[in-house]
Formats: sequence, C-alpha cells, structure tokens
Amino acid sequence: MAHIQKRNGTWQARYRGPDGRERSRRFDRKVDAENWLSTNGADIARGAWVDPDAGRIELRAYADQWLDGRTDLRRTTRGKYRWLLDMHILPTLGSTPIAQLSPASIRSWHSELHGRHASTAASAYRLLSTICHTAVNDDVIGRSPCRVKGAGIEHAAERPTATLAELAAAVAATPAKYQAALLLAAWCQLRRGEVLGLQRRDIDITTSTLSIERSWVQLPGGEHIIGPPKTDAGRRTVAIPSHIIPVLEDQLERIGRRPDAWLFPGEDGGPISTRTLSHVWSKARKAAGRPDLRLHDLRHSGLTWAAATGASVAELMRRAGHASAAAALRYQHATEDRDKVLAEALSGMATLAKITELPNPSENPADKPRTAEPDAEVAESNIVPITSTNTEQSQRDSNPCLHLERVMS
Repeated sequence: MAHIQKRNGTWQARYRGPDGRERSRRFDRKVDAENWLSTNGADIARGAWVDPDAGRIELRAYADQWLDGRTDLRRTTRGKYRWLLDMHILPTLGSTPIAQLSPASIRSWHSELHGRHASTAASAYRLLSTICHTAVNDDVIGRSPCRVKGAGIEHAAERPTATLAELAAAVAATPAKYQAALLLAAWCQLRRGEVLGLQRRDIDITTSTLSIERSWVQLPGGEHIIGPPKTDAGRRTVAIPSHIIPVLEDQLERIGRRPDAWLFPGEDGGPISTRTLSHVWSKARKAAGRPDLRLHDLRHSGLTWAAATGASVAELMRRAGHASAAAALRYQHATEDRDKVLAEALSGMATLAKITELPNPSENPADKPRTAEPDAEVAESNIVPITSTNTEQSQRDSNPCLHLERVMS
C-alpha cells in the first residue's frame, strides 16, 4: 500500500500505516522518497513503526497526562513529581515536542542543573527518563532520548553521626516540650515526618512500644499533608528504650488525655510544622557544638548505634522501616567505640582458651645452642667402618649423604 508519484517537480511518497491512515511526504529526489517508504515499510514489518504525528505532542502536555494517569502514586510522591516538573524540567524542555528531544539536549539540560543542584538533578533525570520510557511503550517515540550514563545516580556524601554526649547536650539545650522529639528520632530511629505524625494513642507506656501509622510531611511547594509512612515497611511497631520513658510520660501529661491528640501539637490544632522543628534543632545542634548535623542525622546515628550492638540486617530493616536490605546496610558503620569492644571481646576469647602466655619475642629459638640428640649419639657410636680395597667403593664411603643414610638406618 505504498506508491510514488511526481507532482509539480517533486516526488510525493504515500503509504498506509498500521492504524489505517495514509501518510504522505514530498521529496526533491525520487531516491529519497523510495528510501522513506522502505524505512517505514521495514518498521511496519518488524512491529517497530511509530506514528510520526504522535511525537508532535509537547513534553509539557505529555508529562501532565502521564502524571494524571499515575493513580498508584502516594500523595507525597505526586507532590514531589509535580514540583520537579514545574521547577526543573518543564521550564527548559516543556515546549519541545517529545519526538524532538535528543540525547544532546537532555545532556545539556542535566549538566546545567547538576552544576546548581546535584541531588535534584538526579531526581529530575530519573523522572524524565521514566516519562520518556512510557512514551516509548505508548509508541509515541521510537527510542528514549535519556541516555546520559549515571545521570540518575545520586552520589551523596557520607552523613556524620553524633556521639551520645553530643545528643545529651543537644537535648539539654532544647525546650522541654520538644525534647522527646529529638530522643525519638535518635533512640527509636524515626524519620522527621514519623515523629511529627505521632498521636497519644500511638504510645503504649505499659509495653514500652510506639506504633508508626502516619507521617506529617511538607511537600517541596510548602504544603503540609498527613499520609501513610514513606513505604509499606514504614508502618511498624518499635520498642522504646527504657531510659527515655520518663521524658515521654512528661510529654503525654503535657498534651492531655485525648487519644487523637498530637504528641507535638502546634498552635493551629495540627502538629508543629517541619520548619518549627528544624528551628528547634538548629539551636540544639549549635549548643552541642555540632552545627554540621541535620535532624535526619539523629536517625542515622541511632541506626549506627543499633548496628554496633550486633543487630542483624533484618533487625535494622524492621526497626528503621526499610523496604530493602541495601538501605539498612548503609547504617552498619564501624565506630572507634565499637572497635574497642570487639578488641576486648577477642581478648576474652583468648583468656577462655588459656593462650594468654605468649612466647617472649626476644628469645629466639635459633640463637640457643643445639645439643645432639641421644639417639643420634648412640646411633653414631654403633657405626662400623666399612673398608674396601676398591677405589670406587672408597669414594662411595666418603659420600656424606650415604654416610647419613647408614646412620639413619
């Protein structure tokens, strides 16, 4: 269903696509028209044909359709994607037809964004790559233009950890109504949103446990929302260390008896804002002499301490609400304190095995004078000389190896 016809000095090529619609295009040379028909015919034959009209849709329109169709996204995830599109992707690439996006244009956009915000650039690239791969599956484009190697990988620097003394100093410098928030972040390894989402009914002093049922988070645009934990694994029950129970009891007395009362209430009836908690932590960390610590580093520190007690990866995953072992492994750091504990444990093993008396290295056995073995002396005294008139035999008798062989026998 393809043909070429010459009209008004140009060659018009036509073919009918798999959707039943006819496509046509004019060329100055007949050979170009034939190549165009051959290429489209081959794509149709192998099932790789893409509607050229579909790729004319602008990235902005297609991205909006894609996001509206993602009904599986959490509200927080949807808000983050909307912010990445509006702030970092669409202002530069939004007006470009999706079929005209090229690897070079994507590379240039990513390079410019990475120079300003490396972590944001990785997140934005992953989102754009997902949208473009969906366009490939929808037969809007034939191949994704997102081919920048390693662009979606975040190379975040290793976060610092706090010491027990630094945490104690930070808590001491914090107003009493916020002290429990810092202690829960560190000793129960909670995320900021999980701390702010706690209600009175989530704390069980009798069993010394707390339940994570919701999260109070701030979207990149500034809106606060209450939603489920970050992952399905984030919905969990965590044992509370006994030494922070008195602080929690004081906080429960402070907020009243209502089961749905927020553990850290704000003035508007909801939980305190993330900005308020960040302001509280900013003062506390300066008082502790650690202005480099972020609030999330308290959770990081707590998980590192838990790993130092010998907790397994599965135990860390359950306590932290991680969905993958890779996330839990990041918190199994070796510390100097833990290394000393391990050294003492090894010494204890040696004591139990009764191998603590080690040889004196100054006494080298090779320096001691050797004494002849009694058996060797007896054997040597019993040697009977062998005489021979044969010269060859005399030469054999003078061979020290043969002499030693006779001694040993």
